[in-house]
Amino acid sequence: MFADSSFFIAAANRKDRWHPDARRLAGTLRGRLVVSEFVVAESVTHIGGRVGVRDGAKLFEYFRDECEIRHVDAELLDAGVSRWITFGGKLSVSDAVSLEIMAREGIAEIVSFDSDFDGIEGVVRRH
Repeated sequence: MFADSSFFIAAANRKDRWHPDARRLAGTLRGRLVVSEFVVAESVTHIGGRVGVRDGAKLFEYFRDECEIRHVDAELLDAGVSRWITFGGKLSVSDAVSLEIMAREGIAEIVSFDSDFDGIEGVVRRH
């Protein structure tokens, strides 16, 4: 299963509107979540700025130890930008790269509080 930064941000920030849902959902997830390095960077930066640098660093350690991090090379970025163009800019480039990783790895489910993933063929959003 792939996980979006919105899930990690909600889980790590008690003041986030989705925090209770993220904590509930976290208890149902099995196995290692797949994330891109973009998801890691966005999540850690957000939590570091809103909650504190120590919490951001703790989240980074979680990613490193508990998740499958996919690194974005030039070819994957090009494919992600092509996908972003296909969606007319509705998604962020980071989200488009996430979808490209999911397609390549045959992953249908994404844990996310971002409704932009709704209605995308072959993608099931858990929230």
